[in-house]
Amino acid sequence: MRLPSLLLSLTLLAWAVPGMTQNPIHRCIGADGNPLFTDQPCSALQGTPVSPPAAASSTTAAQPLPVLCAANLDELRQSVINAFASRDANRMAGLMLWSGYGRGAVIADIRSLGSAMRQPLLDVSPAENPGSDNGDRGDPPPDSSSTAPFASNPPANSSPNNNQLVLHTAGMDDSGNPHELRFDIVRHAGCLWLRSAD
Repeated sequence: MRLPSLLLSLTLLAWAVPGMTQNPIHRCIGADGNPLFTDQPCSALQGTPVSPPAAASSTTAAQPLPVLCAANLDELRQSVINAFASRDANRMAGLMLWSGYGRGAVIADIRSLGSAMRQPLLDVSPAENPGSDNGDRGDPPPDSSSTAPFASNPPANSSPNNNQLVLHTAGMDDSGNPHELRFDIVRHAGCLWLRSAD
């Protein structure tokens, strides 16, 4: 019984020893600027040591993710401005609430946004309601209002003014008249979203 356990121990020791005696691999940039992988220190080859990529990825994982939805009207407005500045229809589509839309309608709307975003953005402002003060910038009603027929929550706090965001872009024709895009503003899951006002 001692002989099989002794043979097993010697076999395991024979496999473990070469792994323990291997030198670490050094990642270097050689004097000619090319990457170099060697078992010798970088200074012996007149190279510059490079830290392994695993260490760099661990520092980026600790940063918190950015909040991607607007909590108030000013943040929503700024997100629209940023989407137009980068001419990114997908970024603009990410600000919209698409529940209740079919796949074809969503694709058509994003294509329409893409063509509208080729024009310069002139203004982004809440729609003015006749019964409200011009300087009042209240939050829109929750998604259970008449602007969102698919709502599941009762309204928590409803504000009747500024329930639309109006975008003015340069006209697509040569008339010089600005083009107007209207979006309903809907509160859903603690964020403000745009919904096509058509």
